[in-house]
Amino acid sequence: MKKSIIIFGTGRAGKTTLAKKLNEELNYSVIGTDEIVTAFERSFLQLGIGKPNDSEKTAANLAPFLAHFLGGLSYRSCCHNGTKYVFEGGYFDLNAMLPVLRMYDEWKDNCLLIGLIYPGQTSGGLFNDIRKFDTEDDWTYNLSDNELRSHVDHCIEYSRNFYNKYQKHNPVIYDVSKNREQVLNKIINDIENDLI
Repeated sequence: MKKSIIIFGTGRAGKTTLAKKLNEELNYSVIGTDEIVTAFERSFLQLGIGKPNDSEKTAANLAPFLAHFLGGLSYRSCCHNGTKYVFEGGYFDLNAMLPVLRMYDEWKDNCLLIGLIYPGQTSGGLFNDIRKFDTEDDWTYNLSDNELRSHVDHCIEYSRNFYNKYQKHNPVIYDVSKNREQVLNKIINDIENDLI
């Protein structure tokens, strides 16, 4: 059975790329948390979502909304002619979302959690990869070297702590340290063939 999907994980692991592939190849509708955060930031800055708050505070403040939104879509999926959604972005605080999601019995049966991490990557290797493969569409493209190094260090730390922080939610975790494109294609295949 085709489920809605939450793609979460560390920065520059391929969340947006995977969501685009799911849209193009399996007809998923994509909902990006970056756009949701921007909308809250521009409309309700007093809620503490978006700048100047850090990403962890933004994720915690956004958690109740995202959980109700996801729960509502899971509950009403039959009313959407079977449309399935892929949520992607870096603002999922699943630990804060869980108490709200428990109000929606359907979400667990209708939602798949996919985590993208790179535990085998080093800070220097990730920095070089980002500089090598960045395009103007990537948000890291215009960062200074110092800004990017700070971001890379945070991402490496997040990736290392991922298992301990989220294992209780039973996500399906994929290591994109090497051959990222092949791993993303494997995920598409696994979803298409109901292997996860």
